[in-house]
Amino acid sequence: MTASPDPLIGTSLEGRYRIDALIARGGMSAVYLGLDLRLGRAVAIKVMDARYGADSLFLRRFEFEARAVAGLRHPGLVAVYDQSVDAGTAFLVMELVEGGSLRELLRERGPMPPHAVVAVADPVLGALGTAHRAGLVHRDVKPENVLISDAGEVKVADFGLVRAVAEAGVTSASVILGTAAYLSPEQVESTTADARSDVYSMGVMIFEMLTGRTPFRGDTPLSLAYQRLTYDVPAPGDVITGVPPELDEIVLRATERAPANRYPDGFAMQEAILTMADELDLPPFTVPAPRRSAERMIVARNRAVQTQPHAPSGLSAARLAPGVAAVAGRPGDGPAADPRSMPAAFPDAAARGTGEPQPEQATPDDAPAGAAGTRDAEPASPLAQLDEGASALATAMWLIAVVLCALGVGGIGWWVGGGLFH
Repeated sequence: MTASPDPLIGTSLEGRYRIDALIARGGMSAVYLGLDLRLGRAVAIKVMDARYGADSLFLRRFEFEARAVAGLRHPGLVAVYDQSVDAGTAFLVMELVEGGSLRELLRERGPMPPHAVVAVADPVLGALGTAHRAGLVHRDVKPENVLISDAGEVKVADFGLVRAVAEAGVTSASVILGTAAYLSPEQVESTTADARSDVYSMGVMIFEMLTGRTPFRGDTPLSLAYQRLTYDVPAPGDVITGVPPELDEIVLRATERAPANRYPDGFAMQEAILTMADELDLPPFTVPAPRRSAERMIVARNRAVQTQPHAPSGLSAARLAPGVAAVAGRPGDGPAADPRSMPAAFPDAAARGTGEPQPEQATPDDAPAGAAGTRDAEPASPLAQLDEGASALATAMWLIAVVLCALGVGGIGWWVGGGLFH
């Protein structure tokens, strides 16, 4: 069956922002590749679901949050260029980060070694700290909202959207605001959040970067969210070998169930991460962008279409990017369990995804996407995963990785060939 063409593609919002192709779709919004016709630059356009366009409370909060984020200055924040409503369509115009998301990178390469985790956490926590000092809270920190450019820049996107939706008149009992796998206990109990809530979510995200999975599992987003009211997040080192105890301690403090026991804001957690990296003498590292991201395919195909002399207008999103990965996906796998009784290592912790985009799953709770169909696959060896034609330098770095693995720093193979040590 042929998918219906997206009615927005080929149109222009306010006569200025042309929508060229769909990049991703989630429960609250869709992100498009667009062009600012006035300035002639490529942009990312987030279009909110139609149900929000007529809600005056949402629109006021949406405008307030956009103005606040646009006033922040930090290299780890995705720049906000414009915000408006056109014929009932609320939209946000943002910097186009050409590369992909941390979610896509984790699908491609699996768990990250400590030095790569630090390279992601440093700019993300700096961006969160900048927002926290300005009185803003993200409320939805997760791998989908962390973008990595082809130049290795790491940036945080989607500040303020969850709060705008939370205060809107459009509500649903089935909606859990913020992705269930990363919610802090206080967000589950009362939907309230402050800087320490973002710290908790960041701790969960670091746990996932290190282990390849989130700490809790459940059959529904609701059961997944409520587990954190009863159980503590386990130390990553209890799940996978090679995690320094100092990094375990940072994750455990960040994910304390009582907010008062966590780092007070992003800057405090960033300082702890950098101090730990200095003490362990972890090497500086440039995080590689995912090679097969949805955005990369969309941008490449759109440019190819524009170079054709008789390219048809209004191409559907399905024709431009079949199987584009959505922002949403599976909430978790398996029944709930006491994390403290989890086995010391999981056979699937290093399983790699195919790297191909996953089918669109626009779930109401905007739950995290999973690498479906890969959990039972036999993980490939680090050497087999290195690209064909790898340079002698990459091969030498892989040999160094083998030595490091022998010293207890595991899971590094993929991250030598694709990243860059300074």
